[in-house]
Amino acid sequence: MKVTVVGAGAVGATCADNIARAALCEELVLLDIKEGLAEGKAMDMMQTAALLNFETKIIGSTNDYAKTKGSDVVVITSGIPRKPGMTREELIGINAGIVKGVANNILQHSPDAVIVIISNPMDTMTYLALKSTGLPKNRIIGMGGTLDSSRFRYFLSQALQVSPNDLQGFVIGGHGDTTMIPLTRLATYQGTPVSAYATAETLSKVAADTMVGGATLTKLLGTSAWYAPGASGADLVKAIVRDEKRLMPCSVYLEGEYGQKDICIGVPVTVGRNGWEKIIDFNLNDDERALFSKSADAVRNMNNVLSTL
Repeated sequence: MKVTVVGAGAVGATCADNIARAALCEELVLLDIKEGLAEGKAMDMMQTAALLNFETKIIGSTNDYAKTKGSDVVVITSGIPRKPGMTREELIGINAGIVKGVANNILQHSPDAVIVIISNPMDTMTYLALKSTGLPKNRIIGMGGTLDSSRFRYFLSQALQVSPNDLQGFVIGGHGDTTMIPLTRLATYQGTPVSAYATAETLSKVAADTMVGGATLTKLLGTSAWYAPGASGADLVKAIVRDEKRLMPCSVYLEGEYGQKDICIGVPVTVGRNGWEKIIDFNLNDDERALFSKSADAVRNMNNVLSTL
């Protein structure tokens, strides 16, 4: 297996580090436009191999896409990160051109790759990558829901004072502070509804905290978070390269599922070697369907900005 991570910033480097530590591929390419950055981080990571006992060969590259040839999975993290007070939506004008160029350069050397999008605004960048490349829809996956769901389980674990590993919880909808939908009704603790352990008020606060989870960290850090986004990207890569058939919330292209068409937005999908393989219907109730429709409208409005660029 060969994996490429485009963007050697904090998120991309963290994603690459997690991939190497988990031995998900024999060769890992880290590519960036900034001279020497990817090479330096690749060398730094390789110097941990003897300490962490991994065999993955990590190669750094300054904008040389030829080195990515034959990649099975490509993770795109390229673009500017959020600053305090900045929404993911405000990034669209800058990051659209970056993501489109990266995706097309990658496919010149790895035409069979599955592409994972982390760049923000993630749903719109996933849609752009799909439309600009013409790839089969199953080979373009937006990571956002995987990250949001991990944050959801964190806030649930804090509220319930239990291990996040004993919780199941999904976030669907757009990957945005006002568009994501933490499904508290369906969240479980060791197979039992979390509503048996927490009040409606507590669960409402958990949902609210989850929705602004990224913005909260941006305010604290002065830039976008990177540990959880990087680990989420690596977790999605793991499901692909190991053909795990895992159920994961990801931004994928809908053609009538969940009542939506011609849009990439977060829904539960099974993920394996071919990318995302099946959309799972969670049978949303009326309130959840209304929230999902509202979220889709917001994502679609953002997508419309692409036509003005």
